[in-house]
Amino acid sequence: MLTDTQSSTASKAAPVKNGASPDVLIRTVNLWKTYVMGDEEIHALRGVSFELTRGDYVAIIGPSGSGKSTLMNMIGCLDTPSQGEYWLNGKLVSEMDDDELAHIRNKEIGFVFQTFNLLPRASALHNVELPLIYNGTPAAKRIEMAKKALESVELGHRMSHRPNELSGGQRQRVAIARALVNSPSIILADEPTGNLDSKTSVEIMQLLEHLHEQGNTIILVTHEPDIAAHAHREIFIRDGMIDRDIRRK
Repeated sequence: MLTDTQSSTASKAAPVKNGASPDVLIRTVNLWKTYVMGDEEIHALRGVSFELTRGDYVAIIGPSGSGKSTLMNMIGCLDTPSQGEYWLNGKLVSEMDDDELAHIRNKEIGFVFQTFNLLPRASALHNVELPLIYNGTPAAKRIEMAKKALESVELGHRMSHRPNELSGGQRQRVAIARALVNSPSIILADEPTGNLDSKTSVEIMQLLEHLHEQGNTIILVTHEPDIAAHAHREIFIRDGMIDRDIRRK
């Protein structure tokens, strides 16, 4: 069931393959994820349905064990549902094979993790280049793109530095630049301030707000209400279901 907080579709917009408006970037329909553990079935997701439009800034929030991480893995194409449909950019992702999912992850989704996930011996520039190396972008072009991404997060002066020469906030900025470098459809940030102090957390959240103002679609996954409050919409997950869906801006 879709919530009353979702944006209405434009009356003259041409439909895409999933029947939604072209402004709808993500559409999930009755998503279930069930794990079998011995004789027991664990339902991590129980019929989750919602839509996200392009340019949304959404927080998925819930306590440990609520299903928010499972939902994040679905959105990030790191896992597939046991039942239901997941549409991304008009493509039925829930029926793709592993190679197709890998392509979607590289082209459509920019990941930002709590632990940064940077190569320790590589420079900031090389870390940002990695998604472009994987998709075969020529060297000269990918260096140009990586430099531009680092400049967009105000780290143009630290391109040659390795992670151990950067602060926690700077490392997260490198990770955000890496997420941006392919111009993805979504920036998916999983607890992006979890390893940062309060002051640096505020700076990173201000950066994400700035990136949203530039037109990026951001999905923030967190268990912290004060971090979720930076988003313009909050989807609360409890017991594998959407408990509340609130749009504030």
